[in-house]
Amino acid sequence: MNHKHLAEPTVSTEKIFEGKIISLYVDTVTLPNGKQATREIVHHPGAVAVLALTEKDRVILVRQFRKPCDRTLVEIPAGKLEPGEDPAECAKRELLEETGYTAKEWRHLHSMYTSPGFADEKIHLYLAKGLTKGQQELDADEFLDLMEADMAEAERLLASGEIADAKTMVALYWWMKERAKAEK
Repeated sequence: MNHKHLAEPTVSTEKIFEGKIISLYVDTVTLPNGKQATREIVHHPGAVAVLALTEKDRVILVRQFRKPCDRTLVEIPAGKLEPGEDPAECAKRELLEETGYTAKEWRHLHSMYTSPGFADEKIHLYLAKGLTKGQQELDADEFLDLMEADMAEAERLLASGEIADAKTMVALYWWMKERAKAEK
């Protein structure tokens, strides 16, 4: 299906900020009706997230403080892609660094935009199984608690709002759906 009639061609781009992780641009675009508008766009290198499941069907989670939200959240392991890095390799690296686990089985589940109204960040979600525990290799500025949860605990964490980020919610809902299909 062709949706070109909805496109917003860029007329000009102005870089406002370049940081360690993100860059902010203001683009002037032509709207479908011919008028011009501005779009504030956050460029992000992309990221991965890992739904890591143990042999006992428990999910590996991390609890960490997230300054933009000014609170502690429970999340699946995740991290930023390095320039030119393959998402599958990044997923393996992030799982090891944040949790100390390695996995024998890997499967790409989905890739999603986190906030397409203003950011181009795309997160690649992977399933990891056949886990082996090792040593965490946290970055110098990374502080987190490692935890496991069964399905009931994951549902409680969702209901309480301790899990409030989209990538973790998508991953856990996928897990719940797959488990429900397997129980039929």
